[in-house]
Amino acid sequence: MTIAERLKKGLARTRATIETPIDLLRGRRSWSPADLDAVEAVLLAADFGPSAARRAIELLKHNGRAIGDGGRDAMRELLLGEIRRSLECSAVAGDVHACPRVSFFVGVNGTGKTTTIGKLAHVRAKEGHRVLLCAADTFRAAAAEQLEAWAERSGAAFHRGAAGADPSAVLTDALRAARARGHEDVLVDTAGRLHTKGNLMAELSKMARVAAREVSRAPHETLLVLDATVGGNGLVQAREFARALPLTGLVLTKLDGTAKGGVAVAVVEELKVPIQYIGVGEGIDDLLPFEAAAFAENLLWC
Repeated sequence: MTIAERLKKGLARTRATIETPIDLLRGRRSWSPADLDAVEAVLLAADFGPSAARRAIELLKHNGRAIGDGGRDAMRELLLGEIRRSLECSAVAGDVHACPRVSFFVGVNGTGKTTTIGKLAHVRAKEGHRVLLCAADTFRAAAAEQLEAWAERSGAAFHRGAAGADPSAVLTDALRAARARGHEDVLVDTAGRLHTKGNLMAELSKMARVAAREVSRAPHETLLVLDATVGGNGLVQAREFARALPLTGLVLTKLDGTAKGGVAVAVVEELKVPIQYIGVGEGIDDLLPFEAAAFAENLLWC
């Protein structure tokens, strides 16, 4: 499938959830409070967040006549523009000339960090980059083996330490190896951690300081990986990770199995950090670059 087809398929459940109650309003010039409450409820259920849901309802209220005259297309264009504006957020460029360019991947257990790293390694290898994957998750059983398998699939180099080793020491060795061998990208898999565990969050800050000592201004990007199926709970996690170290971008995974794709809107509004990639499947090619316009287009009726 093309990128557009995969995105459309990945958002099918969310699209179906949103379409049903909004169809109630089609072709009508006035709506009862109950009608609007039904639409707001489904936007919240899809995890658009209170702010975005309220704005959508206000738009519908103030454009009822135009929507009544224009029908489905008028309503779609109105909501499409609002969602697109909510999702547009400029990426933090960082040091694009750094070599190696160091990328941290953070998040709680089970969000798909390791899988995301493997897919992104595949993307960057296809672009001609020499990539090294660093297994700085030294605590989760088989974490290094899983990342090593992805390294083999993507054609990337791989570095690991002993089980239970200090993650900062593993990172130091990986960065020195990357410089010595001419690797252009170092993708760092950090241990999944509960956002409420202060000692583990402090460890992330330590790893960032260690990286900066080895490579100027590293990490050059820090991507928070969020599971779309947890919906609004991801925002709570994101706030705590943002306190531990500056986030430059987000990766939203598991969009193929959720009716909560609206969380993309809520998380960007909350953090003011752009979504850089979305995961729409388990295949190695199922990590897509995020485009606000295309996402909004496929979130609504197609």
